[in-house]
Amino acid sequence: MMLGQNQTAAQVKVVKQKYGFDKPLPVQYAYYINDLLPLSFHSKNKNHYTFLRPGKYSGVSLFTIGQVTVVLKAPYLRESFTKQGKRVSDVLKETLPNTFVLALSAIVIAILTGIVFGIISALYKDTWLDKTIQILSTLGMSVPSFFSAILFAWFFGFVLHKYTNLQMTGSLYALDDFGESMHIKWKNLVLPAVVLGIRPLAVVIQLMRNSLLEVFNQDYIRTARAKGLTEFQIIKKHAIKNALNPVVTAISGWFASMLAGAVFVEYIFGWNGLGKEIVNALNTLDLPVIMGAVLVIATLFVIINIFVDLIYVWLDPKVKL
Repeated sequence: MMLGQNQTAAQVKVVKQKYGFDKPLPVQYAYYINDLLPLSFHSKNKNHYTFLRPGKYSGVSLFTIGQVTVVLKAPYLRESFTKQGKRVSDVLKETLPNTFVLALSAIVIAILTGIVFGIISALYKDTWLDKTIQILSTLGMSVPSFFSAILFAWFFGFVLHKYTNLQMTGSLYALDDFGESMHIKWKNLVLPAVVLGIRPLAVVIQLMRNSLLEVFNQDYIRTARAKGLTEFQIIKKHAIKNALNPVVTAISGWFASMLAGAVFVEYIFGWNGLGKEIVNALNTLDLPVIMGAVLVIATLFVIINIFVDLIYVWLDPKVKL
């Protein structure tokens, strides 16, 4: 793959030695773990496989034991097979911010809209308004993202283009008319963010409604009503904060999964993010990019869940660190 169809046996041998593919699989796995660890071990013997070379990555040598040096460094995710030796970390740096902007925009839309509609649904329980919101939220959870992405791109980006001025495809950055510089195109964010936010929006509506109805049955809410507080004051000062726990749990999981689950949405809208890069890497069997993306997504998932555990302390005084 890296050499093309005109490679020679000698060239293949050089590439295998360079990347350690001529070693047994357990040894290759050990090398990969060694590249990922902040504290890694490197041999001074040039005949031994090592990535600690000029142009690969640099680290701080801590101490040496015999022929082995212990090095402090940043995790090294190897190089792309198909991008002419480009580092995987550089590929992720170029695409992850776009995915983060998309996921953050989608989750903000889901939170703000979902909480508002959840409160309305709870206040007007069992009315036509409540039932309409429930039907729409159930439909939103049922429709796959790739299907809704195609519908939104066609309807708002093609059929209603002259009214919406939105494109069927487009990324956050686009070249100007002269092809000289990149400019941010915020309008390209609208459709993919809305589509990506539909499913978490439906979940937030359902959770907010059910949680708020449960809170409304608590004694302190009845006491607040007995004191003459308005429904707006009760919701703002007493009910909404206590009803947010399940919503925060759902939001954290959805936001973390959006960083990986935006694959279809990014690919359909041509959004140059991590999801689209994963699809391209799968199509070209660019394994280092795939593995690097999975590791980064998993790490972000863990970090976000830890952050959510800290938010629980603020939301619920009964929760202790």
